[in-house]
Amino acid sequence: MKYVVIYERAERNYSAYAPDLPGCIATGATLAETEALMREAMAFHLEGLREAGDPAPEPSTRAGTIEVAEESASLRAAEGEESARQAALRGE
Repeated sequence: MKYVVIYERAERNYSAYAPDLPGCIATGATLAETEALMREAMAFHLEGLREAGDPAPEPSTRAGTIEVAEESASLRAAEGEESARQAALRGE
């Protein structure tokens, strides 16, 4: 089975978790190390479920990316208006 794994970069390492396997996490110094450790953690997690007589959860999480503009024109305009208002309050 294929499960979605979320990788997060921290200040000095990486972490990973599988939303469909609650409690299954891993951390490592590099992304490659974290991926390898996560693969081991998932296998161990699923083995524990089997030994306990529990079924492996069906993968249901989906992941994607959405591109968002850094700033919209309306946001820049609002910021400009706020800057002008602040300047007027200061008497500039």
